[in-house]
Formats: sequence, structure tokens, C-alpha cells
Amino acid sequence: MESYKLLFGYLGTAFALVSYLPYFRDILHGVTKPHVFTWLIWGVLNATVFSIQLAAGGGAGALITGIVALANFSIAVLALRHRADKFTKTDWLTLTAAFGAILLWRLVNLPAVSVALIAFTDVLGFLPSYRKGFLKPFEETISSWGLGAVSFLFALFALETYTLATWLYPTALVLLNGGFTLMLLVRRRQLKT
Repeated sequence: MESYKLLFGYLGTAFALVSYLPYFRDILHGVTKPHVFTWLIWGVLNATVFSIQLAAGGGAGALITGIVALANFSIAVLALRHRADKFTKTDWLTLTAAFGAILLWRLVNLPAVSVALIAFTDVLGFLPSYRKGFLKPFEETISSWGLGAVSFLFALFALETYTLATWLYPTALVLLNGGFTLMLLVRRRQLKT
């Protein structure tokens, strides 16, 4: 492994870990109120992608996905314990569609197609949080989302092998986290005026 790949892997891991610190703090203080379905879906997806990336030779870039999977499961548990909102029909539909896509992934058993399905499922998993973030942008920790986008950008640079199976998912996360960060900033500004 080239030394700069390892450096990017370490940087991405550091940004991933740092991105969760304010998020956990804000959950415990009642400031941030994450949507449990989103984090449950992401925990399952990240654990799955981590396995695929390891098998496909992702190297140090895969470590970030494994750490994120553990953090996502932890946030899902905290979100369930500190839940304030009721689940909507759309939330249940999204959860069902996400787990349906995971089932489809298991049936397909092709790494590139599997990661594409998982990336699509991640988008589905993001829908409850996007809806909630749009309506209640002050209940999210913006710095965590921005740092998350940066961590997966480093993950992309840390990958040892660039195939659809290794680069698609981190690219989707850079775009989704970055887009969510931007949307939260815009919505906060709109609601302040």
C-alpha cells in the first residue's frame, strides 16, 4: 500500500470519528433528534458495504465504513431512546423499501450491482432525515454532516482499488452528506428571517 493511501485512510477515519462527537453530545443533551429508521438502515448498509469493500480489496478506505457502521447502530439505539416524533406512513414505507432493497442485494450477489442497490437504499434511508431536517433544521448537528462528507472524501482517496464496488458508496455518501449539510444551512437561514 502506498503511504499516501494510508494517510488518507487515517485522515478519513479521524474525520469520521470527530464528526460523531458533537452528534452524540447533542443527542444526549436533547438538541439533536435523529430519525431512528435512517440510522438503523445506515447501520445495516454500512456493515454490508464494509464487508463488500474488504472482499473487493478496498484496504484502508474500508476501515472508515466499518467505524461508521458501529456509530450508526449506536445512534439508532440513542434515537430510539430519545425519540420525540411519531413514525409516519412514509417512514414505514421507506424502511420497508430499504430492507426490500437489502433482500434484493442478497439475491443478486454481484458486488458492483450490490453496492449500487445499497447506495440506492442509502438514499431511501436518508429520506426520513431529509424530511425531518427540512421541517426542523435546528434539530440536526450540521458540523457532523459536513465532517462526514469530508471523511468519505478521504475514504475515496484511500481506496487501494477503484472499482464500482469500492468507490460508488463513498461517493454517494459525500454527495448525500454534503447535500444535507447545505440544505440544513439554507433552511436555518430561511427560518431565521
